[in-house]
Amino acid sequence: MSKKQSNARTVLAYIVLILLAFLCLFFFYILVINCTRSHNQIQAGFSFIPGTSFAKNLHHVLHDAKLPVLSGIKNSLIVSTGCAILATYFSALTAYGLYAYSFKLKKPAFVFIMLILVMPTQVSAMGFINLITKMGMINTLYPLIIPSIAAPAVFYFMYSYMQSSLPLELIEAARIDGCSEFRTFNRIVIPIMKPALAVQAIFAFVQNWNNYFLPALILQENSKRTLPILIASLRSADFLKFDMGKVYMLITIAIVPIIIVYIALSKYIVAGVALGGVKE
Repeated sequence: MSKKQSNARTVLAYIVLILLAFLCLFFFYILVINCTRSHNQIQAGFSFIPGTSFAKNLHHVLHDAKLPVLSGIKNSLIVSTGCAILATYFSALTAYGLYAYSFKLKKPAFVFIMLILVMPTQVSAMGFINLITKMGMINTLYPLIIPSIAAPAVFYFMYSYMQSSLPLELIEAARIDGCSEFRTFNRIVIPIMKPALAVQAIFAFVQNWNNYFLPALILQENSKRTLPILIASLRSADFLKFDMGKVYMLITIAIVPIIIVYIALSKYIVAGVALGGVKE
């Protein structure tokens, strides 16, 4: 390949990347611009120039008696953080059990977990609702957090990562030195799995932060509802009282924690995905 062809391919690659970045960021730009504009300005059409209604929209969102935004943020943070912690730790523990031990039902157990992975949430939703109703856990946050202990997708990623990055000889050496299994997992395996844990924590946090289906079925009181439910209730409000500036402001508030989490843990995404997808 000539140098001229190589330069042409490089330029083409940069053009494609710039185009993709523009398509990804343009919608965020629209969101930020519209949260600074009034309802009438938004209806008048799109503008690249920010408006002057940012403080007004923020005041309307935070001081709406029927829209407990602060409690919604708190509930979403509790659910998303709890799910991220439980999903990553117990999925890594399950993956460690299947990876580090040899037993007769090892392959059937792996297949069973993979079968659960392809089962849609909607299939078991009604049975799950009936179960937590009988247990007295309806309208609480516990049914949204505790089931995250069983996360087949996170388990599969952890298992693949262990195959590529965790030598069995290291585990055997810890056993010979008299280290217990939980101590081996917590002191040796967890530090090695740090990139994978960070990646899956991000994905689990974002997934549960944006989750609407189960919270809408379980949470009944406004004080217990998460942000996606509050956004949906605001968008379905009376047409005469509908304020698009208020909606855009609430959506902007909802994505700020996600951006913070991505920025804080973004350095692990590429490394974790790359290492987890390579096998020896």
